[in-house]
Amino acid sequence: PQGIGSPSVYHAVIVIFLEFFAWGLLTAPTLGVLHETFPKHTFLMNGLIQGVKGLLSFLSAPLIGALSDVWGRKSFLLLTVFFTCAPIPLMKISPWWYFAVISVSGVFAVTFSVVFAYVADITQEHERSMAYGLVSATFAASLVTSPAIGAYLGRAYGDSLVVVLATAIALLDICFILVAVPESLPEKMRPASWGAPISWEQADPFASLKKVGQDSIVLLICITVFLSYLPEAGQYSSFFLYLRQIMGFSSESVAAFIAVLGILSIIAQTIVLSLLMRSIGNKNTILLGLGFQILQLAWYGFGSEPWMMWAAGAVAAMSSITFPAVSALVSRTADADQQGVVQGMITGIRGLCNGLGPALYGFIFYIFHVELNELPMPESPSGGSVVAQYHLQQNSIIPGPPFLFGACSVLLALLVALFIPEHTNLNVRSSNWKKHCGSHGHPHSPQAPGEAKEPLLQDTNV
Repeated sequence: PQGIGSPSVYHAVIVIFLEFFAWGLLTAPTLGVLHETFPKHTFLMNGLIQGVKGLLSFLSAPLIGALSDVWGRKSFLLLTVFFTCAPIPLMKISPWWYFAVISVSGVFAVTFSVVFAYVADITQEHERSMAYGLVSATFAASLVTSPAIGAYLGRAYGDSLVVVLATAIALLDICFILVAVPESLPEKMRPASWGAPISWEQADPFASLKKVGQDSIVLLICITVFLSYLPEAGQYSSFFLYLRQIMGFSSESVAAFIAVLGILSIIAQTIVLSLLMRSIGNKNTILLGLGFQILQLAWYGFGSEPWMMWAAGAVAAMSSITFPAVSALVSRTADADQQGVVQGMITGIRGLCNGLGPALYGFIFYIFHVELNELPMPESPSGGSVVAQYHLQQNSIIPGPPFLFGACSVLLALLVALFIPEHTNLNVRSSNWKKHCGSHGHPHSPQAPGEAKEPLLQDTNV
């Protein structure tokens, strides 16, 4: 078999690290190129680009997962990494094509689905949570370090060097998959020919959403996830641009913000989450996380000074405990044969939000006329942007309208979550679903329960 050694979690970890390290390097250059390319409606176009990419990822993820169950993981790892990284060299060649290809690349921007399926192939069920945690931690580590490195290299040597370096790392990732990554799907699991049929019910992106209303508890959980994750997905698509261009952050400050937020979020989702789950219980942990998210979004919405953004960022790290707590609640209360079904519904809701959230935030920025009318001027030696006139011009009651809308949405999620019982059995009536999960339920399923424990930032939101 092709590859170096036997399939291992470390192969998947290296693939994830290299892909997102390459994209993380481009955080600061992308913000500048985005405004230079769309000076009139920067936030609206950013929302549309990320929204199209998110919706395409939502629609294609189940199909690619089903095809990888038939044709093997290695070929789809190569496909997803290649098309996800294809826009990188276009940043300096043609910015218009760069953003166009980013939108279309959403069809293949599902590396995590394939990587989680790869990990599921080679781990026992009791090992899987730890393996998924290692992959998610690697993702977070790549985004903690790479934006700061990219900002420093861009300041010292220019953005062209950063783009070349990111392209080289992406090519290294592709070569690593070709040469070193062995196929994880056993030969006996694959059909003899590439023309083997797949279950189109399995590839239906809306299949998981169709069962949401069949159990009242599941419905409450899914509404909570939708109302809380919709503003989160929109926030990640536009917040770094908002810091850079509206709040006057320098490239280095944005990179430092990402690093600090990532480190605090890792601490919150490990040490703090486990302490809260033991001391105040599962449901109360969810309510506390939603409360922190409301405070964070309101602070972003009303904040008009850089120190307010830093303070709200610390609160944002605490709000990241919500989704792991929801996943834990589902895993504890759902029947054993319903785990994949309910977690699949929640993952589907989050995937839908990844498309709707960025577009919604861009539209709200647009209707409230939060736009950039001029290119940023050079930065002062102290590192802060001297473009203050637009920031002062925006010194209104609500500097960030979409964040205030997000706070209202999360407040509704908090009210809905109050009705979720602490202990219950989730019985999703699913005659077709059980049959569906039977074809889906081997460890190679891209909607294995562990997949719902997605990292804070995802493919579509770098």
